[in-house]
Amino acid sequence: MKIAVLGAGAWGTAIAAVLSARHEIVLWGRDPGQCRDIAAARCNRRYLPEIALPPQLAIEPVFASAVSAAELVLVATPTAALRDILTRLAPLRKPVVWLCKGFEPQSAELPHQIAAKVLAPGNAYGALSGPSFALEVARGLPTALTLASADAGFSQATARALHGSRLRVYFSSDLVGVEIGGAVKNVMAIATGIADGLGLGANARAALITRGLAEIARLGVKLGGRPETFTGLTGAGDLILTCTGDLSRNRRVGLGLAQGKKLDVVLGELGHVAEGVHTAAALEKRALELGVDMPITQSVCAVLFGGVSPREAVEQLLARDPKGEA
Repeated sequence: MKIAVLGAGAWGTAIAAVLSARHEIVLWGRDPGQCRDIAAARCNRRYLPEIALPPQLAIEPVFASAVSAAELVLVATPTAALRDILTRLAPLRKPVVWLCKGFEPQSAELPHQIAAKVLAPGNAYGALSGPSFALEVARGLPTALTLASADAGFSQATARALHGSRLRVYFSSDLVGVEIGGAVKNVMAIATGIADGLGLGANARAALITRGLAEIARLGVKLGGRPETFTGLTGAGDLILTCTGDLSRNRRVGLGLAQGKKLDVVLGELGHVAEGVHTAAALEKRALELGVDMPITQSVCAVLFGGVSPREAVEQLLARDPKGEA
C-alpha cells in the first residue's frame, strides 16, 4: 500500500520507518530544511537520533508530492495542527488516520469532531492510538495499538493493512472512547509526574493512575464512549505506560514542575510537544460544560495555569471529602 505519513516528529518518523518494511512510505514534514536533513543523514537528528532510517523510506518536503499517490494518509502532527492538515487534504478525499492525542486547544474539540467539519461526507477517517513510545516502536519492540473508526469496515481493513508481527493493530468502532483515552491520559501523566517528583511514593502513584482512569471513563461515557474501551489498550494501557514510563514527555513535565521549574523552562528542556499541556485547559472546559467531576484535571490546570504550587495542589486533592468509589 502507498502511505503518506505527515509529520516528521518522533512518532511520525517511527511509524514511517516500521511500516516501510511492508509498504511504500513517504514521510513529509512541515519544515523543508528538516526534511532535507533527514534525507541526507538518513536519520531524524532532531527528534529520533537513535534510529537509522531504512533506505526504502522516501522523504518528501513538498506536501502535494507526498500525498498525491497515497492510498492512505497517516497524520502524525500535534492535535493543534490537525485542522490545517485535514483542510489541505479535504479536496483529495484520501482515507485519513490520525495518530495525535488530545483536544484542539482553540475549540476544545476532539479530532473526529474536527474531521467531521472539515472533510467531505463519505471521506473515511479514524484514529490510531494505544500505549506506544516512538523510540520503542522504531526499534521494533513489540507494541499493540487500536485503530478506531465509526466506519467498521474501514477500521478493520486498515488495521489489517497496518498490522505486523511486532506492531499489532486491533480495530474498534468506538472512536470517541479511543480518542478520550488518548487525550486525557496525558494530563494524568503530568499529575503522576508531579507526585513522583515530590517523592510521594508508589502508593500515591497507583492511586493517581486508578482515579485518573475513573476520570477518563466518566468523561468518555458522558461523550458517548463505551465503558469497556477504557479498560483496553487505549484506556488503561496507554494510561499506565504514560504515567510510569521514563520516555513519557508528559510525566517529565510533571517531574520538572515538582522540582520548582517554570513551565516554559520545562517545555524548553523537553524539546518535544507535550500534548497534555495543550490539552489540559480544553479538557477542564469540556468537563465543566458537561458537569463531569475531574478533580485531578482541575489540579493539573491549577499548577499549569493558575499559579498553584505542585505541593499545594496535592494537598488540595488530599483534603477532598471522602466519597464512594466510582
